[in-house]
Amino acid sequence: MPLDVPMGPAVSPANGKGAGAVPNRLAVIDGDIHPAVRSMSDLKPYLAKQWWDVYETYGARRKHGSSNGEPYPKAAPLACRRDAWPEDGRPGSSLSLMQTQHLDAYNIEAGILGPLGNTGQGEMNLELSVAMCSATNDWQRDTFTRPEKRLKGGLVVPYEDGPASAKEIERCGADPDFGQVFILTRSAEPLGNRRYWPIYEAAERYNLPIGFHVFGTSGHPVSGAGWPSYYIEEGAGHSTSCQTVVTSLVIEGVFERFPKLKVVMIEGGFAWAPALAFRLDKLFERMRGEVPHLKRRPSEYIRDHVYFTTQPMEEPDDRRHVLDVMEWIGWDKLLFASDYPHWDFDDPFRAFPAGVTPEQHRRICTENGKSVFRIN
Repeated sequence: MPLDVPMGPAVSPANGKGAGAVPNRLAVIDGDIHPAVRSMSDLKPYLAKQWWDVYETYGARRKHGSSNGEPYPKAAPLACRRDAWPEDGRPGSSLSLMQTQHLDAYNIEAGILGPLGNTGQGEMNLELSVAMCSATNDWQRDTFTRPEKRLKGGLVVPYEDGPASAKEIERCGADPDFGQVFILTRSAEPLGNRRYWPIYEAAERYNLPIGFHVFGTSGHPVSGAGWPSYYIEEGAGHSTSCQTVVTSLVIEGVFERFPKLKVVMIEGGFAWAPALAFRLDKLFERMRGEVPHLKRRPSEYIRDHVYFTTQPMEEPDDRRHVLDVMEWIGWDKLLFASDYPHWDFDDPFRAFPAGVTPEQHRRICTENGKSVFRIN
């Protein structure tokens, strides 16, 4: 692929970064936008008094109690852009700012929400987890998806309780305000384990993809040998947690059992996918007798069922290398994601290396998202 091919779509002056460029009206499907509560009291109207009192009295109880230090670097408070802080609340909590700064500026046709923070996911008190997840889903609808039809909610579930998660999908799954089921990658057990299968069965029934987003409070160190010393190690470790998810889903037979299920790996990079598939295929050839439930090579399940968001995109010295990876994954399996309002936000018109053609850019930014997320 020639290296002097310019990026196809022009940058719109609306985003403030392409002054003098020809306006571009490519409608973008953004696969990763993070809403936030102004404060936890935003969830109070959606929680029974019993559970609000429990939260106020005892707070969150998660399995990472032995981990010290902030989950984000101090240089970027809450890992967010400094210009994304509204006058009242946290970045992502102001719909009006999100509309003007992101949805309007980048011509976002549909944005898929992924709530982080104290949503109930990962709570050790499973009853509280159920209540908070339901409250978070109702809050998303009232605050974001009903007043702004371009937004689709990420249906959070108490994923450590498979049957309770399935009930929450039953409660909300038919609602067009939701575009995906939203789960974090660091779970108590590998996510292909059968304890999680009720989630996949319910998601498949409602034609909802599963978005696996990095982070989570599993109770396990984020490396195979304990807690890392540096934030860089923590950040790099997100790709390994994504590899664990994909490996577990494939080898446990999730895609064989749920052949219509689509999953999206969010914010964990994607350059690791070919190497993982190569290794799994090699091991499968020698050990397929251990997994008779698999009818195809692991790489075939990955190609058919697994999608990857583009943010954060690997940036090798030779951009041909990342283009080769994108070619292997398939131009139909990559989904644009901005990660708004976080500090490493990606501009849909500047995020891709030279050599990506206008047609490939259009597929990633628009067409693929429409085929994966439940967008009317």
